[in-house]
Amino acid sequence: MGIELNKDARNQAILSIERYFKEHMDEPIGNIQAMGLLGFFLEEVGPCIYNQAVADVQERLLMRVQELDIECHKDEFGYWQKYEQGQKKRR
Repeated sequence: MGIELNKDARNQAILSIERYFKEHMDEPIGNIQAMGLLGFFLEEVGPCIYNQAVADVQERLLMRVQELDIECHKDEFGYWQKYEQGQKKRR
Protein backbone atom coordinates (compact mmCIF):
# COMPACT_ATOMS: atom_id res chain seq x y z
CA MET A 1 0.00 0.00 0.00
CA GLY A 2 1.60 3.22 -1.12
CA ILE A 3 1.10 6.48 0.72
CA GLU A 4 -1.02 8.84 -1.33
CA LEU A 5 -1.78 12.51 -0.79
CA ASN A 6 -4.91 14.14 -2.06
CA LYS A 7 -4.44 16.64 -4.88
CA ASP A 8 -4.55 19.71 -2.63
CA ALA A 9 -2.08 18.29 -0.10
CA ARG A 10 0.25 17.17 -2.90
CA ASN A 11 0.20 20.65 -4.49
CA GLN A 12 0.88 22.32 -1.15
CA ALA A 13 3.73 19.91 -0.43
CA ILE A 14 5.30 20.65 -3.82
CA LEU A 15 5.02 24.40 -3.21
CA SER A 16 6.60 23.93 0.22
CA ILE A 17 9.52 21.96 -1.26
CA GLU A 18 10.05 24.66 -3.88
CA ARG A 19 10.02 27.35 -1.19
CA TYR A 20 12.43 25.39 1.00
CA PHE A 21 14.93 25.10 -1.85
CA LYS A 22 14.52 28.78 -2.71
CA GLU A 23 15.16 29.93 0.86
CA HIS A 24 17.72 27.35 2.09
CA MET A 25 19.61 25.97 -0.90
CA ASP A 26 22.01 27.49 -3.37
CA GLU A 27 19.73 26.74 -6.31
CA PRO A 28 15.95 26.68 -6.59
CA ILE A 29 14.16 23.49 -7.55
CA GLY A 30 11.64 23.26 -10.37
CA ASN A 31 8.11 21.98 -10.12
CA ILE A 32 8.86 18.64 -11.79
CA GLN A 33 11.92 18.08 -9.61
CA ALA A 34 9.89 18.94 -6.49
CA MET A 35 7.21 16.43 -7.57
CA GLY A 36 9.90 13.78 -8.01
CA LEU A 37 11.46 14.55 -4.64
CA LEU A 38 8.06 14.38 -2.95
CA GLY A 39 7.35 11.04 -4.65
CA PHE A 40 10.72 9.71 -3.47
CA PHE A 41 10.10 10.75 0.14
CA LEU A 42 6.56 9.36 0.13
CA GLU A 43 7.83 6.01 -1.12
CA GLU A 44 11.11 5.84 0.82
CA VAL A 45 10.47 7.61 4.14
CA GLY A 46 6.67 7.77 4.21
CA PRO A 47 6.24 4.16 5.39
CA CYS A 48 8.49 4.83 8.41
CA ILE A 49 6.33 7.78 9.45
CA TYR A 50 3.13 5.85 8.72
CA ASN A 51 4.26 2.81 10.72
CA GLN A 52 5.22 4.99 13.68
CA ALA A 53 1.82 6.70 13.56
CA VAL A 54 0.08 3.31 13.54
CA ALA A 55 2.19 2.15 16.51
CA ASP A 56 1.35 5.36 18.40
CA VAL A 57 -2.37 4.90 17.74
CA GLN A 58 -2.20 1.24 18.80
CA GLU A 59 -0.54 2.26 22.07
CA ARG A 60 -3.17 4.91 22.77
CA LEU A 61 -6.02 2.56 21.91
CA LEU A 62 -4.57 -0.14 24.14
CA MET A 63 -4.39 2.35 27.02
CA ARG A 64 -8.02 3.35 26.41
CA VAL A 65 -9.16 -0.28 26.23
CA GLN A 66 -7.36 -1.01 29.50
CA GLU A 67 -9.28 1.88 31.11
CA LEU A 68 -12.64 0.47 30.02
CA ASP A 69 -12.94 -1.72 33.10
CA ILE A 70 -12.55 1.36 35.30
CA GLU A 71 -14.95 3.53 33.30
CA CYS A 72 -17.57 0.88 32.64
CA HIS A 73 -17.30 -1.33 35.73
CA LYS A 74 -20.52 -2.14 37.53
CA ASP A 75 -20.58 -3.84 40.91
CA GLU A 76 -22.19 -7.25 40.76
CA PHE A 77 -24.87 -8.59 43.06
CA GLY A 78 -25.57 -5.22 44.64
CA TYR A 79 -29.30 -5.60 45.15
CA TRP A 80 -29.12 -7.12 48.64
CA GLN A 81 -26.38 -4.77 49.76
CA LYS A 82 -28.65 -1.87 48.87
CA TYR A 83 -31.54 -3.50 50.67
CA GLU A 84 -29.49 -4.22 53.79
CA GLN A 85 -28.24 -0.64 53.95
CA GLY A 86 -31.86 0.57 53.84
CA GLN A 87 -32.76 -1.76 56.71
CA LYS A 88 -29.95 -0.38 58.88
CA LYS A 89 -31.21 3.18 58.39
CA ARG A 90 -34.71 2.26 59.57
CA ARG A 91 -33.57 0.89 62.95
